[in-house]
Amino acid sequence: MAVCARLCGVGPSRGCRRRQQRRGPAEAAAADSEPDTDPEEERIEAGAAALAGAGGGRSAGPSSPPRCSLLELPPELLVEIFASLPGTDLPSLAQVCTKFRRILHTDTIWRRRCREEYGVCENLRKLEITGVSCRDVYAKLLHRYRHILGLWQPDIGPYGGLLNVVVDGLFIIGWMYLPPHDPHVDDPMRFKPLFRIHLMERKSATVECMYGHRGPHNGHVQIVKKDEFSTKCNQTDHHRMSGGRQEEFRTWLREEWGRTLEDIFHEHMQELILMKFIYTSQYDNCLTYRRIYLPPSHPDDLIRPGLFKGTYGSHGLEIVMLSFHGKHARGTKITGDPNIPAGQQTVEINLRHRIHLPDIESLRDFNELSRIVLEVREQVRQEQQQEGGPEDAAGLGRQSPQPCAEPPAEQAKGPGDGGAEAAAEPPAQSGQGQPFVLPVGVSSRNEDYPRTCRMCFYGTGLIAGHGFTSPERTPGVFVLFDEDRFGFIWLELKSFSLYSRVQAAFRNADAPSPQAFEEMLKNIQSLAS
Repeated sequence: MAVCARLCGVGPSRGCRRRQQRRGPAEAAAADSEPDTDPEEERIEAGAAALAGAGGGRSAGPSSPPRCSLLELPPELLVEIFASLPGTDLPSLAQVCTKFRRILHTDTIWRRRCREEYGVCENLRKLEITGVSCRDVYAKLLHRYRHILGLWQPDIGPYGGLLNVVVDGLFIIGWMYLPPHDPHVDDPMRFKPLFRIHLMERKSATVECMYGHRGPHNGHVQIVKKDEFSTKCNQTDHHRMSGGRQEEFRTWLREEWGRTLEDIFHEHMQELILMKFIYTSQYDNCLTYRRIYLPPSHPDDLIRPGLFKGTYGSHGLEIVMLSFHGKHARGTKITGDPNIPAGQQTVEINLRHRIHLPDIESLRDFNELSRIVLEVREQVRQEQQQEGGPEDAAGLGRQSPQPCAEPPAEQAKGPGDGGAEAAAEPPAQSGQGQPFVLPVGVSSRNEDYPRTCRMCFYGTGLIAGHGFTSPERTPGVFVLFDEDRFGFIWLELKSFSLYSRVQAAFRNADAPSPQAFEEMLKNIQSLAS
């Protein structure tokens, strides 16, 4: 009770919320209709003033200034004070006394909290037409579903996905992000809504499934546990089309690949497309999502980490997360395929071993590039044996993430004769580009790759058979083109993947700590395994 007395100057009065909790519903309702300052509050304040005056008479020094409580402040000033507090603190504040509770019914307070905490910039005054207050929007929509905002990976077997749940006006919408049509890796991402949540009336929020082509219909969202939630459609008949599965497949193919099956002449590619359609169609009723974070960045990172779109042969374009871990970088699949599922580390880059490419004519010779890379692989293997660290099939040791003592570019050795040694002044620092061309015989889905690069590093790529059978890491070359594009040459496959940055701003996607990001990577990889 002393806490209440210090906060609002009331103490155990009829206006104290703690005493009100012991009343019945009728008494509490009657208390709401009483004036903000009741006789009991006035009596206590008057008594406190009298005691202060009596004490002042006994003191030889000057009298202390009169004490002022929050209750004496004008309501408009209290509204301004309360509106600057986090919305999660306001329910506790409403329990202090009757006056605070009534002031907290002011919609101005909740309008500001909606705007500052969730970015709702809509004219919330139009809610008055539907009888929904800003307080309803905050409590029953934004605050209730705050835990599902951010980036998520749907559990769709090996295919995965990228879901971004955002506040969009007076809605919470789950947008599924899709790569551009193969092989246009530089095109912007596509997206479609999977579900939305909004307030139709004051009772509760409404969840609607957006899957299919027959408009919004009844759905359900359940928060399973921390960093995991699920969605369920209660009207799956809205997902079906009048033309049956054939029409559904043709529509899905146009949306997913931007073409018809007749346009795809590669038989293996047709099989992969049919397999994906059949598999993903099983998940149109219920989906589970697990939270993912964007990788943290550091000043000594080679480039800014983040999400990239990459070409993967007959599998089309997939989404990869590039992150830096000390002297290594990793590309983790956010979307995947039956060979390398989502969650696996598709590429790993050893930032301690730069590769100095030969002149442009020698680079066209695949055997010359292979010789250079295999020399570096042997050097990495010997270093791992000397250090006594673990070593994988490709010779790239899996070290614990450690901070770089110096930027990778500064660790390069002196110029060599086409081996693993790099120039003393790397192109990334000098601002000059190095000519680049793919060796003859190396296939690429996108022939429009950059013809200059900043630098190259030794790396390994993960390959496997169908169903992720017999996985192994094979040597390759990581090619950095610019801040937003990089490539990887898969030596064993004689293929080239081009990656382009996902140019999108994601809210609520930063990891609370580097440890939380590392734990997230372990979780999605363990699920993929």
